Amino acid sequence: MPETPAIELIRLTKCFGKVTACDCIDMDVRHGEILALLGENGSGKTTLTNMLSGIYQPDAGQILLEGKPVTIRSPRDAIRMGIGMIHQHFKLVDVLSARENILLGQAGLIKTAPEEAADTFGFKVDLDKKIYDMSVSEKQAVEILKVLCRGADKLILDEPTAVLTPQEIRALFDALERMRKECKAVIIITHKLEEVMAVSDRVCVLRKGVNVGTVNTHETNRFLLTEMMVGKPISLDVEHVDMPPGRTLLRVKNLSATDEGGRHLIQDVSFDLKAGEILGVAGVAGSGQKALCELIAGIEKADTGTIHMGETRIDGMSPGDITKQGISMAFIPEDRLGMGLVGGMDMPDNLLIKTYNDQKGFFLSRKAARIEAAEMVERLRIVTPGLHVNIQKLSGGNVQKILLGREINLNPRVLITAYPVRGLDIGASMTIYDMLNEQKRKGVGILFVGEDLDVMLGLCDRIMVLCAGRVTAIVESQFATKALLGMKMAGLVTDKEDEYA
Repeated sequence: MPETPAIELIRLTKCFGKVTACDCIDMDVRHGEILALLGENGSGKTTLTNMLSGIYQPDAGQILLEGKPVTIRSPRDAIRMGIGMIHQHFKLVDVLSARENILLGQAGLIKTAPEEAADTFGFKVDLDKKIYDMSVSEKQAVEILKVLCRGADKLILDEPTAVLTPQEIRALFDALERMRKECKAVIIITHKLEEVMAVSDRVCVLRKGVNVGTVNTHETNRFLLTEMMVGKPISLDVEHVDMPPGRTLLRVKNLSATDEGGRHLIQDVSFDLKAGEILGVAGVAGSGQKALCELIAGIEKADTGTIHMGETRIDGMSPGDITKQGISMAFIPEDRLGMGLVGGMDMPDNLLIKTYNDQKGFFLSRKAARIEAAEMVERLRIVTPGLHVNIQKLSGGNVQKILLGREINLNPRVLITAYPVRGLDIGASMTIYDMLNEQKRKGVGILFVGEDLDVMLGLCDRIMVLCAGRVTAIVESQFATKALLGMKMAGLVTDKEDEYA
């Protein structure tokens, strides 16, 4: 007689208007197993886990916990039923300690002391440390401890390794292995297929809201899983374009900056970027990547140091001043709909944002923008109901294609891009990599801030590592390893190879 699943979904369905996000999904998760949930953007993963965590209620179908039908009306219901959701974006109060965050608002719900939970699952966290003093991996540990202390035996982790070093990923996997031994049921959502193969027992693949199959991990591979997600075979090899080194386009020397509170954002950063080169920037979240990009783009001002584009010194200039100097530079920020595009505007109007200063006369001419938008939709295979749909209604992959396409159409000499594939599925990601390589072939210098070390090792020519705002290494990609980069990201030096490298 088979063991009763910890979670079982029977024909679970959720619609938003005429769009069916989850279509009659059958799925189960067993005690003592890690189930990986895979799928392209828009495949239904988020909707499904939101129904399990009480954020949405299904329109049809059933959720069974321990074989019994349940109705989960709210996140508080989910917590009482033993379901713990660990979101990609942490929900912690920075000015409180780890212990205070774990206990906050949980009177009567705490079933395990924080110290006991940390010891059982191997989390090395100072429970009296303030959240604002913690690393990303420490904050994630606090989020996991929050649900474990409430007695959760069914955990859902959304992109848990997105901003961790290889060494921190290994520590997380060790904790997941302890959860497995404690008979927890774990669902992990990730786009990183290597991690799926390393940590999961089974893999459930969603495509367009439908469960297209659940397979045992040891009976599959990355290529088969990708084909299940996309519906056709697709190459997983990130192309590396070999180009002879060109002239120096961007030179940064001894750049330092602090925030309003006097905290160092970057310290004494120096590097150069050549034509036809992709220079990767690696580091755990908050290591100075955002500040570096915004300083070069003229959005923020440095305290000391210089930035040269060719022979022109641009530090201290605003983006408008840089453009007036005839310098062709494009910046693709990590906040697509906050800094990059206006979500409440359509595609042609978003294209006009960068060119309206060049228009003559009192009225804007939208004809050229409409033509450019139509050409971009066809060339980049952007999925949209029409040119005049507000872009906030499009998927993340399509929004990113619009942003990158708009900047590339300006024919920049230097392209700065921060996390261009964050949260995107494999198909959209490969399109973005192809677009960057196309620019490289044209002699554009590209500063690529990323988080997937496998991709960076394949795509980039050199990789610069930041740790706490300082450059800890600049290495040729062909001579680098994930273990080396991970240690440099953590500010450590060691010869020991990481088992996940």
